[in-house]
Order: sequence, then structure tokens, then C-alpha cells
Amino acid sequence: MKARQTRRDQELFRDAIRDLLGLHFDDAKLEDVAATLRDRMSATGKDVVSYLRLLRGPEGRAEARVLAELLTVCETYFFRNSEQFRALTEVAIPERLQSRPGQAPLRLLSAGCSSGEEPYTLAIVMRESFPEPFEAGRIRITAVDANRVRLARAVAGRYGAWSLRETPDAVRSRWFHPSGSDFVLDERIRRAVTFEERNLLDEDPLFWAEGTYDVVFFRNVGMYFSPEAMRAVTWRIARALVQGGYLFLGHAENLRGVSQDFHLRHSHECFYYQSRAGHDGEARTPAPARPAVAPPAADVIPGIVDSARSWVDAIQQASERIAALEASPGEAAAPSPARRTARRPARPPVRRDLAAAVELVREERISEAMEVVSALPAEAGADPDAQLLRAALLTSCGRLDEAEQLCARLLDLDDLNAGAHYLAALCREHAGDGEGAAEHDRAAAYVDPGFAMPRLHLGLLARRAGDLERARHELGQAAVLLQREDASRILLFGGGFRREGLVQLCLAELRACGGDA
Repeated sequence: MKARQTRRDQELFRDAIRDLLGLHFDDAKLEDVAATLRDRMSATGKDVVSYLRLLRGPEGRAEARVLAELLTVCETYFFRNSEQFRALTEVAIPERLQSRPGQAPLRLLSAGCSSGEEPYTLAIVMRESFPEPFEAGRIRITAVDANRVRLARAVAGRYGAWSLRETPDAVRSRWFHPSGSDFVLDERIRRAVTFEERNLLDEDPLFWAEGTYDVVFFRNVGMYFSPEAMRAVTWRIARALVQGGYLFLGHAENLRGVSQDFHLRHSHECFYYQSRAGHDGEARTPAPARPAVAPPAADVIPGIVDSARSWVDAIQQASERIAALEASPGEAAAPSPARRTARRPARPPVRRDLAAAVELVREERISEAMEVVSALPAEAGADPDAQLLRAALLTSCGRLDEAEQLCARLLDLDDLNAGAHYLAALCREHAGDGEGAAEHDRAAAYVDPGFAMPRLHLGLLARRAGDLERARHELGQAAVLLQREDASRILLFGGGFRREGLVQLCLAELRACGGDA
């Protein structure tokens, strides 16, 4: 039997895992993949070629179940991210109960339920918050997972103290019965959940039937999927949700670049999603990424931003400085109209025009960039990149009412647009709505955790409001994120300042708030 594996063998095995289970393992985890391959070759008595052939053949589905048990090790516990269950019981379920006609049952799905802590938590909060529809059978909970071993644990309903570490004492005493060193879940809660062994990638038109579920919990599962698998499963969930149904992801997960079939919602200090009204069952195509560009010319922010002035004021002051540079004589002056005309080619497609406008911003020729964007052909109105660039330029030029209206239109089409949320935050601050500004900043930071500018703005807002602890936290995050922020985003959203100046601002503000810088 062939005992030695080549890297190509391991990569082929990884590809088979991706195709069968949707699981994604990068090169850093290739050794773990290799160890699993060795174990299964030994267990089946096959060499590499024969085992890989088995995976691709009729017996592949059965072997995939074994691999799911070995490769999906998800730590979970009762009441994990409890704020999501408060949003569920205080926002999502009351709305769905009101929307359901007559006595039609409310259906909840726990997709990737592991050993059952999540769906049983759903059953407990449903029983405690909505006892009448729960007891009447109007609330039905389905839980699915591809791991048979964990499903067997879930059905048994027996858990150690560690699984109950976040469970309120009153809930533990009411619904769990001590049994040796473990706790057994009350039979009334166990009966409320139906468990099924299911691979989320498998086609099943009945299970994924349109408009089946009111709420789907799909938490801490997608992070293990390949991008293609994540998009496929999210499309099925979007189709299977009723119009206005709710989707809850893990705390560190979001749908940016995955799906535009949902509205972003925020309450109870957590983000979640609601299916768009009029969903047609077709997944939308994510907007293309903005073209990368070089960073702007050097500039240093002079001193700390006055706490009595807004960050928008600082951006506008920078824009005025840029405008003065454009108008001044010498090498820094903008080219003459004749030179501009000579250099400007015949009207290219929208994408090329956008690149030209971004290049003008990089050269700090803001008014010319605005001219280019304003002259874009009609089809640019449907291009989110073109509209985002226009909103950024409008903000820099102080035309904030126009910028906010444009951001609102962008977010109506795709409320996972982090840049539009950030610009809307600046507009809200200028309008004197500090909480509205912070809400948009929080959304931008959630949608794109690597985006530094909303963190910076949140820190400045918090300092102005006297919340120094929050200011220190956000500014500290911003200072770290700015070191690796995309040059294009610093260009578009940094108000004319370069990376070093923004980092200097963060550090100075941290010191002013009593933090270490």
C-alpha cells in the first residue's frame, strides 16, 4: 500500500473535501488535511489513488459523513452571543408572529447545529418568551448538521457544566436536571427540536422550498466554507426564508461580498439580517472591487482635532487646502484647460472614467475629479463604485445633503456597503446627529472589520461625548488598522490626508484620552 503522500495528493484530497462538504482549508492547515488523509487510508485499507477514487465515486457521500465527523470540530455552548437571542425574542419573533396568517406555524432553522446547544437555546427562549404559541405547536424548530456523532449527542440532550457556562442560573434550574456530573435537558424542550443529518450543500428542493422558514440561525459555520460554498448555501437560505424573514450569523461573520438579498439590521448591540421584500429567489452579483490606486501625496495633520469641531470640518479644511494647491501657480498647479483637453481621450467606458477620476483624486485635483464623475454616462447611475466615489467627493466638497441622499440610495440597494455607511456617518455628524453617525460607523466596522476610518470616527465621536474608555478602544483599533489599510480607501475616505498623518492623529487622540500611544 502506498504510505507516502505527495503534496499533490493532499491538494486533491482537499479539493474533494471542498466539493463534498464545502469546507475550505488553506495551505496553513494542509498538514491537518494530510493527517486526516493518512487516517482514512489506514481505516479503509486503500492507497491514495484508490481512496481519492472512492471519494469521487458512488460511495463518496458515505465517506463524506465520516470526514465531517473528523473535520468539523465546532465549540459551542448554550446562550452563546446572548444579545442575538434578545434581538430574536424582542424584534424578529414578534414581527413574524404578527405577519403569519391565522394559526400558521412559525418555523426556525438551526443550520449547522453541532451538538444541539444552539437549537435547544432557541427552544428555551421561545418557551419562556412565547409560551402560548410554543405550547400550541405554532413554533417549530429544525436543526441540521452533517456530523452524526454530534447529532447523537444533541438528541441525547446531556451536557457538561462547561456547555452551560453562559446559561442563567434560573434557566439552568428550570430546564436542566442534574445527573452525576452532567445535566440532562428537560424532555419538553427536547421534544420541541427536530434533528436531521444533512449536508448543507446537498440539493433538496423540499427542504429548501421557497418561503419555508421565518428565522435561520447559521452561526460560525460559514467561516469554514469555501467562498463558492458560502454563496451557494446563503442563496438557498435567502430563497427558503419568507419575505421579511431573519438570518443570524456568527458574531464575527457577515454577508459582505456574499449576498445582497438581505437588509442589515442592528439592535440589542448586535447585527443580523432581514430578507428583502420582494425577494425573487435569484442571488444578486456582488459589486466589483474598487481599483487599487497609489496613496496620496504626503501630508501631516497639524495637531489634534479640536473636540469642538467635527471630523467633517477637518476633511473640508483639507479639501480647501487641496483646492488652493490646484489654483496656485508653480509645479503644484493643475494643468491648463488646453493641456487637460489634449490629455483627455475620447469618452471611454465607465470603468476607465472611474480610474481616471480616482487618479485625479490621487493627484489632489478634486474639482477635476468631480467634473469627471459628474460627466459619467447614464449607465454609471447603476454602478455602485461610481456612486460611492461621487458621494466621497460630495462629502469632501461640503455638499453633505447631496452626499447623504446618494448614500441613502446606495444603502437601499446594498446596505452592506461599508464605504456608504462611513460617509453617511460623516453626514449625520454634520447634521448634529451623533448617535445616527455612530450607528452608521458601527455598521461599517461590522460589515468590514478591516476598515480603519469608521473606527477613527467612532473614537472621535466618543471623545467628544466624554466617553473616554470607548474613545481609547476605538482609536487604538483604528491606529492598528491604519497600518494595513488599503491605500485606495485612505485616498477616498481619508479627507486628503495620508496614512502617516491619520496614524499620528490616532496616537495624539489616544494620549489626549489618557491612553498609551
